[in-house]
Amino acid sequence: MAARFPDNEDTEEYAPTLQNIVDQHSLKWIFVGGKGGVGKTTCSCSLAILLASVRPSVLLISTDPAHNISDAFDQKFTKYPTKVKGYDNLAAMEIDPDLVDQDRIVNEDLDGDDSGIKGLAKELLEELAGSVPGIDEAKSFVEVITLVNAMDFSTVIFDTAPTGHTLRFLSMPNLFVKGIEKFGKLKGQFGSVFSQLLPMIGISTGDEPTSLIDRLKDSAPAVKQINKEFQDADKTTFICVCIPEFLSLYETERLVQELAKLNIDVHNIVVNQLLRPEKTPDGSIKCSMCAARHKIQSKYLDQIHDLYDDFHIVECPLLKEEVRGVKKIKNFSRLLLGSTEQ
Repeated sequence: MAARFPDNEDTEEYAPTLQNIVDQHSLKWIFVGGKGGVGKTTCSCSLAILLASVRPSVLLISTDPAHNISDAFDQKFTKYPTKVKGYDNLAAMEIDPDLVDQDRIVNEDLDGDDSGIKGLAKELLEELAGSVPGIDEAKSFVEVITLVNAMDFSTVIFDTAPTGHTLRFLSMPNLFVKGIEKFGKLKGQFGSVFSQLLPMIGISTGDEPTSLIDRLKDSAPAVKQINKEFQDADKTTFICVCIPEFLSLYETERLVQELAKLNIDVHNIVVNQLLRPEKTPDGSIKCSMCAARHKIQSKYLDQIHDLYDDFHIVECPLLKEEVRGVKKIKNFSRLLLGSTEQ
Protein backbone atom coordinates (compact mmCIF):
# COMPACT_ATOMS: atom_id res chain seq x y z
CA MET A 1 0.00 0.00 0.00
CA ALA A 2 0.95 3.62 -0.18
CA ALA A 3 2.85 5.03 2.77
CA ARG A 4 0.61 5.87 5.71
CA PHE A 5 0.42 9.37 7.13
CA PRO A 6 0.01 10.20 10.83
CA ASP A 7 -3.58 10.36 12.07
CA ASN A 8 -3.41 14.12 12.53
CA GLU A 9 -2.59 14.77 8.87
CA ASP A 10 -5.12 16.66 6.78
CA THR A 11 -7.71 14.22 5.48
CA GLU A 12 -7.61 16.04 2.14
CA GLU A 13 -4.51 13.94 1.45
CA TYR A 14 -7.00 11.20 0.58
CA ALA A 15 -9.65 13.19 -1.26
CA PRO A 16 -11.82 10.84 -3.35
CA THR A 17 -10.64 12.22 -6.70
CA LEU A 18 -7.75 11.97 -9.15
CA GLN A 19 -7.01 15.67 -8.71
CA ASN A 20 -3.73 14.65 -7.05
CA ILE A 21 -2.62 13.12 -10.37
CA VAL A 22 -3.61 16.21 -12.32
CA ASP A 23 -1.72 18.44 -9.89
CA GLN A 24 1.48 16.36 -9.83
CA HIS A 25 3.25 17.84 -12.84
CA SER A 26 6.42 15.80 -12.27
CA LEU A 27 4.67 12.58 -13.35
CA LYS A 28 6.00 11.20 -16.66
CA TRP A 29 4.62 7.63 -16.63
CA ILE A 30 1.07 6.79 -15.53
CA PHE A 31 -0.27 3.24 -15.72
CA VAL A 32 -3.98 2.44 -15.53
CA GLY A 33 -4.80 -1.21 -14.91
CA GLY A 34 -6.85 -3.89 -13.23
CA LYS A 35 -9.03 -6.88 -14.00
CA GLY A 36 -10.58 -7.18 -17.46
CA GLY A 37 -13.95 -5.50 -17.98
CA VAL A 38 -13.80 -2.98 -15.14
CA GLY A 39 -13.45 0.15 -17.27
CA LYS A 40 -9.68 0.64 -17.51
CA THR A 41 -9.86 2.08 -21.02
CA THR A 42 -12.62 4.54 -20.12
CA CYS A 43 -10.59 5.74 -17.14
CA SER A 44 -7.31 6.01 -19.04
CA CYS A 45 -8.93 7.93 -21.92
CA SER A 46 -10.68 10.25 -19.46
CA LEU A 47 -7.44 10.84 -17.56
CA ALA A 48 -5.66 11.60 -20.84
CA ILE A 49 -8.24 14.30 -21.61
CA LEU A 50 -7.87 15.77 -18.12
CA LEU A 51 -4.09 15.91 -18.38
CA ALA A 52 -4.16 17.35 -21.89
CA SER A 53 -5.66 20.51 -20.36
CA VAL A 54 -2.70 21.01 -18.00
CA ARG A 55 0.28 19.34 -19.71
CA PRO A 56 2.24 20.44 -22.81
CA SER A 57 1.85 17.05 -24.51
CA VAL A 58 0.21 13.74 -23.58
CA LEU A 59 0.52 10.30 -25.18
CA LEU A 60 -1.98 7.51 -24.49
CA ILE A 61 -0.67 4.02 -25.26
CA SER A 62 -2.74 0.83 -25.30
CA THR A 63 -0.72 -2.28 -24.45
CA ASP A 64 -3.81 -4.48 -24.34
CA PRO A 65 -3.98 -6.95 -27.27
CA ALA A 66 -7.76 -6.31 -27.37
CA HIS A 67 -7.23 -2.61 -28.12
CA ASN A 68 -10.21 -0.50 -27.05
CA ILE A 69 -9.04 3.11 -27.21
CA SER A 70 -10.04 3.31 -30.89
CA ASP A 71 -13.54 2.25 -29.87
CA ALA A 72 -13.59 4.64 -26.92
CA PHE A 73 -12.61 7.70 -28.96
CA ASP A 74 -14.50 6.43 -32.02
CA GLN A 75 -11.33 7.02 -34.02
CA LYS A 76 -8.87 4.56 -35.55
CA PHE A 77 -5.43 4.45 -33.94
CA THR A 78 -2.37 2.50 -35.07
CA LYS A 79 1.08 1.61 -33.73
CA TYR A 80 2.13 5.20 -34.50
CA PRO A 81 1.05 8.20 -32.39
CA THR A 82 -2.01 9.85 -33.89
CA LYS A 83 -3.59 13.07 -32.64
CA VAL A 84 -6.97 12.65 -30.97
CA LYS A 85 -9.59 14.63 -32.88
CA GLY A 86 -10.06 18.05 -31.35
CA TYR A 87 -6.67 18.07 -29.58
CA ASP A 88 -3.27 19.36 -30.66
CA ASN A 89 -1.39 18.05 -27.62
CA LEU A 90 -3.02 14.63 -27.10
CA ALA A 91 -2.01 11.62 -29.17
CA ALA A 92 -2.83 7.92 -28.91
CA MET A 93 -1.33 4.70 -30.22
CA GLU A 94 -1.99 0.96 -29.96
CA ILE A 95 0.96 -1.38 -29.57
CA ASP A 96 0.28 -4.54 -31.51
CA PRO A 97 3.61 -6.40 -31.65
CA ASP A 98 4.12 -9.50 -33.77
CA LEU A 99 4.49 -11.77 -30.78
CA VAL A 100 6.37 -15.02 -31.13
CA ASP A 101 4.82 -18.00 -29.37
CA GLN A 102 7.78 -19.70 -27.71
CA ASP A 103 5.76 -22.78 -26.72
CA ARG A 104 4.69 -23.29 -30.34
CA ILE A 105 8.27 -22.95 -31.57
CA VAL A 106 9.61 -25.48 -29.11
CA ASN A 107 6.74 -27.95 -28.94
CA GLU A 108 5.47 -27.97 -32.53
CA ASP A 109 8.18 -26.90 -34.96
CA LEU A 110 10.79 -29.20 -33.42
CA ASP A 111 8.59 -31.74 -31.68
CA GLY A 112 9.41 -35.40 -32.06
CA ASP A 113 12.99 -34.98 -33.25
CA ASP A 114 15.60 -34.99 -30.50
CA SER A 115 18.52 -36.09 -32.66
CA GLY A 116 21.23 -34.21 -34.51
CA ILE A 117 20.94 -30.50 -35.20
CA LYS A 118 17.20 -30.38 -34.50
CA GLY A 119 17.73 -31.92 -31.10
CA LEU A 120 20.35 -29.29 -30.33
CA ALA A 121 18.04 -26.60 -31.70
CA LYS A 122 15.21 -27.79 -29.48
CA GLU A 123 17.51 -27.80 -26.45
CA LEU A 124 18.74 -24.30 -27.19
CA LEU A 125 15.27 -22.88 -27.86
CA GLU A 126 13.96 -24.41 -24.65
CA GLU A 127 16.89 -22.78 -22.88
CA LEU A 128 16.12 -19.46 -24.57
CA ALA A 129 12.41 -19.61 -23.83
CA GLY A 130 13.04 -20.46 -20.19
CA SER A 131 16.08 -18.28 -19.56
CA VAL A 132 14.89 -15.10 -21.24
CA PRO A 133 11.30 -14.75 -19.99
CA GLY A 134 9.01 -12.69 -22.18
CA ILE A 135 11.52 -12.21 -24.98
CA ASP A 136 8.71 -11.06 -27.29
CA GLU A 137 7.45 -8.58 -24.69
CA ALA A 138 11.01 -7.38 -24.07
CA LYS A 139 11.35 -6.51 -27.75
CA SER A 140 8.03 -4.66 -27.58
CA PHE A 141 9.07 -2.86 -24.43
CA VAL A 142 12.31 -1.59 -25.93
CA GLU A 143 10.48 -0.51 -29.08
CA VAL A 144 7.88 1.42 -27.10
CA ILE A 145 10.31 3.09 -24.73
CA THR A 146 12.71 4.08 -27.50
CA LEU A 147 9.89 5.60 -29.53
CA VAL A 148 8.32 7.41 -26.60
CA ASN A 149 11.60 8.88 -25.36
CA ALA A 150 12.46 10.10 -28.87
CA MET A 151 9.14 11.93 -29.13
CA ASP A 152 9.60 13.61 -25.76
CA PHE A 153 5.97 13.67 -24.55
CA SER A 154 5.59 15.36 -21.18
CA THR A 155 3.26 12.63 -19.88
CA VAL A 156 2.65 9.06 -21.05
CA ILE A 157 -0.44 7.11 -19.98
CA PHE A 158 -0.59 3.35 -20.44
CA ASP A 159 -3.96 1.70 -20.90
CA THR A 160 -2.76 -1.72 -19.85
CA ALA A 161 -3.82 -5.29 -20.45
CA PRO A 162 -5.30 -7.35 -17.58
CA THR A 163 -3.12 -7.73 -14.49
CA GLY A 164 -0.81 -10.62 -15.42
CA HIS A 165 0.38 -9.10 -18.69
CA THR A 166 0.76 -5.69 -17.06
CA LEU A 167 2.99 -7.01 -14.28
CA ARG A 168 5.22 -8.70 -16.86
CA PHE A 169 5.41 -5.45 -18.82
CA LEU A 170 6.43 -3.48 -15.73
CA SER A 171 9.10 -6.04 -14.84
CA MET A 172 10.49 -5.89 -18.39
CA PRO A 173 13.46 -3.57 -17.61
CA ASN A 174 14.95 -6.13 -15.25
CA LEU A 175 14.15 -9.02 -17.58
CA PHE A 176 15.72 -7.19 -20.50
CA VAL A 177 19.02 -6.64 -18.70
CA LYS A 178 19.09 -10.26 -17.51
CA GLY A 179 18.25 -11.39 -21.04
CA ILE A 180 21.28 -9.59 -22.45
CA GLU A 181 23.52 -11.41 -19.99
CA LYS A 182 21.92 -14.74 -20.83
CA PHE A 183 22.26 -14.24 -24.58
CA GLY A 184 25.97 -13.61 -24.11
CA LYS A 185 26.39 -16.83 -22.11
CA LEU A 186 24.37 -18.89 -24.61
CA LYS A 187 26.37 -17.52 -27.54
CA GLY A 188 29.57 -18.62 -25.86
CA GLN A 189 28.09 -22.01 -25.00
CA PHE A 190 26.64 -22.92 -28.41
CA GLY A 191 28.99 -21.04 -30.74
CA SER A 192 28.12 -20.92 -34.44
CA VAL A 193 24.90 -22.90 -33.95
CA PHE A 194 23.51 -19.89 -32.10
CA SER A 195 23.40 -17.72 -35.25
CA GLN A 196 21.57 -20.42 -37.21
CA LEU A 197 18.84 -20.62 -34.61
CA LEU A 198 18.18 -16.90 -34.13
CA PRO A 199 15.52 -16.80 -36.91
CA MET A 200 13.51 -19.37 -34.97
CA ILE A 201 13.01 -16.85 -32.17
CA GLY A 202 12.08 -14.00 -34.50
CA ILE A 203 15.50 -12.41 -35.05
CA SER A 204 16.61 -11.63 -38.61
CA THR A 205 19.10 -13.98 -40.23
CA GLY A 206 21.15 -10.95 -41.14
CA ASP A 207 21.97 -10.36 -37.48
CA GLU A 208 25.32 -11.68 -36.36
CA PRO A 209 25.24 -12.84 -32.73
CA THR A 210 28.03 -10.51 -31.64
CA SER A 211 26.52 -7.42 -33.28
CA LEU A 212 23.08 -8.42 -31.98
CA ILE A 213 24.33 -8.65 -28.41
CA ASP A 214 26.25 -5.39 -28.85
CA ARG A 215 23.06 -3.65 -29.99
CA LEU A 216 21.15 -5.08 -27.04
CA LYS A 217 23.90 -3.88 -24.72
CA ASP A 218 23.68 -0.42 -26.30
CA SER A 219 20.03 -0.33 -25.24
CA ALA A 220 20.81 -1.32 -21.66
CA PRO A 221 21.62 2.17 -20.27
CA ALA A 222 18.32 3.59 -21.56
CA VAL A 223 16.39 0.62 -20.16
CA LYS A 224 18.11 0.97 -16.78
CA GLN A 225 17.19 4.66 -16.74
CA ILE A 226 13.55 3.80 -17.45
CA ASN A 227 13.64 1.23 -14.65
CA LYS A 228 14.95 3.92 -12.31
CA GLU A 229 12.14 6.28 -13.37
CA PHE A 230 9.50 3.57 -12.92
CA GLN A 231 10.61 3.24 -9.29
CA ASP A 232 10.53 6.99 -8.69
CA ALA A 233 7.18 8.05 -7.18
CA ASP A 234 7.73 11.58 -8.47
CA LYS A 235 7.79 10.30 -12.05
CA THR A 236 5.68 7.15 -12.09
CA THR A 237 2.42 6.00 -10.55
CA PHE A 238 -0.15 3.28 -11.09
CA ILE A 239 -3.92 3.78 -10.92
CA CYS A 240 -5.95 0.67 -10.12
CA VAL A 241 -9.45 0.33 -11.56
CA CYS A 242 -11.90 -2.16 -10.08
CA ILE A 243 -15.56 -2.87 -9.53
CA PRO A 244 -17.08 -3.69 -6.10
CA GLU A 245 -17.08 -7.48 -6.47
CA PHE A 246 -14.99 -10.22 -4.89
CA LEU A 247 -12.87 -11.22 -7.91
CA SER A 248 -12.08 -7.65 -8.82
CA LEU A 249 -11.17 -6.78 -5.23
CA TYR A 250 -8.97 -9.88 -5.03
CA GLU A 251 -7.21 -8.92 -8.28
CA THR A 252 -6.70 -5.37 -7.05
CA GLU A 253 -5.07 -6.54 -3.83
CA ARG A 254 -2.80 -8.86 -5.79
CA LEU A 255 -1.88 -5.99 -8.10
CA VAL A 256 -1.12 -3.61 -5.22
CA GLN A 257 1.09 -6.21 -3.53
CA GLU A 258 3.01 -6.99 -6.73
CA LEU A 259 3.51 -3.30 -7.51
CA ALA A 260 4.99 -2.88 -4.02
CA LYS A 261 7.50 -5.64 -4.82
CA LEU A 262 8.46 -3.78 -8.01
CA ASN A 263 8.79 -0.52 -6.01
CA ILE A 264 6.17 1.17 -8.19
CA ASP A 265 3.98 3.81 -6.54
CA VAL A 266 0.24 3.18 -6.25
CA HIS A 267 -2.09 5.34 -4.17
CA ASN A 268 -5.21 5.78 -6.32
CA ILE A 269 -8.09 3.37 -6.89
CA VAL A 270 -11.10 3.98 -9.11
CA VAL A 271 -14.14 1.94 -8.07
CA ASN A 272 -16.29 1.82 -11.17
CA GLN A 273 -19.83 0.75 -12.12
CA LEU A 274 -21.42 1.54 -8.75
CA LEU A 275 -25.21 1.26 -8.67
CA ARG A 276 -27.14 4.33 -7.60
CA PRO A 277 -30.65 2.80 -7.37
CA GLU A 278 -33.80 4.86 -7.16
CA LYS A 279 -35.51 4.90 -3.77
CA THR A 280 -39.10 5.24 -2.60
CA PRO A 281 -40.16 8.07 -0.27
CA ASP A 282 -39.58 5.76 2.73
CA GLY A 283 -35.97 5.15 1.65
CA SER A 284 -36.28 1.61 0.30
CA ILE A 285 -34.94 0.64 -3.12
CA LYS A 286 -37.66 0.22 -5.74
CA CYS A 287 -36.14 -2.66 -7.74
CA SER A 288 -35.49 -5.93 -5.86
CA MET A 289 -32.67 -6.92 -8.23
CA CYS A 290 -31.07 -3.49 -7.78
CA ALA A 291 -31.42 -3.83 -4.01
CA ALA A 292 -29.63 -7.20 -4.05
CA ARG A 293 -26.81 -5.93 -6.24
CA HIS A 294 -26.51 -2.73 -4.21
CA LYS A 295 -26.14 -4.79 -1.03
CA ILE A 296 -23.31 -6.84 -2.56
CA GLN A 297 -21.57 -3.75 -3.90
CA SER A 298 -21.87 -1.94 -0.57
CA LYS A 299 -20.20 -4.88 1.18
CA TYR A 300 -17.16 -4.85 -1.08
CA LEU A 301 -17.01 -1.06 -1.26
CA ASP A 302 -16.72 -0.99 2.54
CA GLN A 303 -13.91 -3.56 2.33
CA ILE A 304 -12.09 -1.45 -0.25
CA HIS A 305 -12.25 1.59 2.04
CA ASP A 306 -11.03 -0.50 4.99
CA LEU A 307 -8.14 -2.04 3.06
CA TYR A 308 -7.01 1.16 1.34
CA ASP A 309 -7.66 3.88 3.88
CA ASP A 310 -4.44 5.60 2.78
CA PHE A 311 -5.46 5.73 -0.91
CA HIS A 312 -7.46 8.18 -2.95
CA ILE A 313 -10.59 6.14 -3.69
CA VAL A 314 -12.71 7.49 -6.54
CA GLU A 315 -16.28 6.18 -6.83
CA CYS A 316 -17.84 6.22 -10.30
CA PRO A 317 -21.46 5.23 -10.96
CA LEU A 318 -22.80 2.69 -13.42
CA LEU A 319 -23.97 4.74 -16.39
CA LYS A 320 -27.02 4.29 -18.59
CA GLU A 321 -25.03 4.65 -21.80
CA GLU A 322 -21.68 3.51 -23.16
CA VAL A 323 -18.84 5.98 -22.86
CA ARG A 324 -17.86 6.45 -26.51
CA GLY A 325 -16.66 9.57 -28.26
CA VAL A 326 -14.77 12.58 -26.97
CA LYS A 327 -17.86 14.30 -25.56
CA LYS A 328 -18.88 11.36 -23.37
CA ILE A 329 -15.28 10.74 -22.30
CA LYS A 330 -15.08 14.39 -21.22
CA ASN A 331 -18.24 13.93 -19.18
CA PHE A 332 -16.83 10.81 -17.52
CA SER A 333 -13.57 12.61 -16.76
CA ARG A 334 -15.49 14.95 -14.46
CA LEU A 335 -16.46 11.93 -12.34
CA LEU A 336 -12.76 11.25 -11.77
CA LEU A 337 -12.50 14.71 -10.23
CA GLY A 338 -15.38 14.09 -7.84
CA SER A 339 -18.30 15.48 -9.82
CA THR A 340 -21.68 13.86 -9.10
CA GLU A 341 -23.19 14.99 -12.40
CA GLN A 342 -23.55 12.23 -14.98
